[in-house]
Amino acid sequence: MLLRVVHTTTYLYAETVPICHTEVRLIPRSGRNQTLREHELAIDPPGGSSVARQDYFGNAVTMLTIDVPHRTLRIAARSLVEMHDHEPIHPALTQPWEQARDILRQHQSDAAFDAFQFVFESPRVPLAPEFAAYAEPSFPAGRPLLEGALDLCHRIFIDFKYDREATTVATSVEEVLRARHGVCQDFAHVMIACLRSLGLPARYVSGYLRTGEAIGAHASHAWLSIFSPRFGWMDLDPTNDVIPSTRHVTLGWGRDYSDVAPVKGVALGGGKHTIEVDVEVRPDRA
Repeated sequence: MLLRVVHTTTYLYAETVPICHTEVRLIPRSGRNQTLREHELAIDPPGGSSVARQDYFGNAVTMLTIDVPHRTLRIAARSLVEMHDHEPIHPALTQPWEQARDILRQHQSDAAFDAFQFVFESPRVPLAPEFAAYAEPSFPAGRPLLEGALDLCHRIFIDFKYDREATTVATSVEEVLRARHGVCQDFAHVMIACLRSLGLPARYVSGYLRTGEAIGAHASHAWLSIFSPRFGWMDLDPTNDVIPSTRHVTLGWGRDYSDVAPVKGVALGGGKHTIEVDVEVRPDRA
């Protein structure tokens, strides 16, 4: 199946901006579940310069410098992604979660050594007893890793309310745990904090959902991956209580949102500003 993705971010400034530097992560990754077929990035106003690179996690990054005076900046990314069906992993086939945790600590493979970095605190995800306490009912002794993670995913889906007005990018994950309100980024951070507080590696995934099919499909979406020494990284979406499939398009991953924000940057001047984001993900009809 082919999905056409259009992601438009518009900055509206009260005063003229003579120059800005912006970093975008808007190129979907190719991998086991998807293949990028086309990508185009359009900037208005045109001009300035751009530099492409990969970040530490292998995500594609475009560095933009806009040196044309402007009061509106529009960044439009258009991508065509081929989605691949894959056989789901039976949860009972994953190792007991304690065994998976202990194998990881032994660094028996390059993949396990790489995954170990996702056990620690990161800028937006602390480790704390309250997260371990919330996670523990899902992880009794000997339970297979994916069974426990799916149970935790379901509990977050049930216990937390999706509310676009409840949080901002400055809201801490501790506040979200107490209030039980937030958006997809918040729920991903909560589940990552719970897993890491038990010593299990979890990484943050930035991407999209097919428009109109699930919670969080109105804008960029977020979920997480857990690591199994036997099966590698496995995705979970606590906002929708599902294992991501061909409805989820992956942009990139990192420790938390701060590593993979789709668009971020700094501007000289501009005064007060607003940001409008529009995302559309639909099957390609071509």
